[in-house]
Amino acid sequence: MAKKKHKKEPQKTNVMRILEQAHLDYDPQYYDAEDGQIDGLSVAKKMGENPDDVYKTLVCQGHSGEFKVFVVPVAEELNLKKAAKAAGEKSVRMIHQKELLPNTGYIHGGCSPVGMKKQYDTVIDASAEGRERIYVSGGKIGTQVGVSPTDLSTFIGATFADIIR
Repeated sequence: MAKKKHKKEPQKTNVMRILEQAHLDYDPQYYDAEDGQIDGLSVAKKMGENPDDVYKTLVCQGHSGEFKVFVVPVAEELNLKKAAKAAGEKSVRMIHQKELLPNTGYIHGGCSPVGMKKQYDTVIDASAEGRERIYVSGGKIGTQVGVSPTDLSTFIGATFADIIR
């Protein structure tokens, strides 16, 4: 008789533990990533959420050499000029995927503004301001956490600015 495969219960991520330790309310969401569709729009669709409420975390390096983090809606593109201005840099460039893990502790598709190896200067797109909840990566592919953008910005020391095209 063949053994039945049991689907694993979703595990709590470090992001979730950090939010709990800070007593921040969050809504864990899980999605199936086995099909490889982990781009933001696919994730929003799998979660049944409006793409305007689902945000991606992008890591850039400023002209100064410092890393900067930008949190933008999944359907939008980061405007590098606006991002540089908001971060107080002359210019910024997206870092290469191979630079992501050693500098943040996260892999592409699972990068969260919460719990990076170091808390980098972070800017959240102004479209998040006033929203009740936005979803950001839970720190692992297949997980998202819904959080208050105000609570998130206060917790990680982020600012809000218009940084999308």
